[in-house]
Amino acid sequence: GAVKYFDLRRNPTSSYKFSYDAMLDTKGNTAIYLLYAHARLESIVTKGKADFGVDIDALIGGGNAQIALAHKSERNLGLHLHFFADSIEETLNDLFPYHICDFVYTLSIAASEFVTQCKVLGSPEMESRLLLCRATALTMRQCFDLLGIRYVMRI
Repeated sequence: GAVKYFDLRRNPTSSYKFSYDAMLDTKGNTAIYLLYAHARLESIVTKGKADFGVDIDALIGGGNAQIALAHKSERNLGLHLHFFADSIEETLNDLFPYHICDFVYTLSIAASEFVTQCKVLGSPEMESRLLLCRATALTMRQCFDLLGIRYVMRI
């Protein structure tokens, strides 16, 4: 996945230097970083169910799912999620998958900012924030699927 993502994230009209070190870096725009960000979100959702009894799947299935975007980083993440369709449309227009790579990377940055700035587990907004974590993880999985990259649920 790391080599594939490194290749796909580049604009095919520009040249690049092949480097395993750059591909396997745990920071920056790499598959390793994105897979870690996804696993982190899923870990939060899993802990919400195990430690606090909040079952996100039951909330969604019961039609009681509501996301409130009160905090600045919640709004930022919600806005990034909204741009998913735009990145797909852009990719379909020119058939360059790097648009999806750019999207999932900026989404992962917004998600990291969100979980750093907003307490998710044990907060009064826990259900809403867990739903936001799940929505982000699902969107990231869609991107991984479109790019042909296998994702992990935990590391």
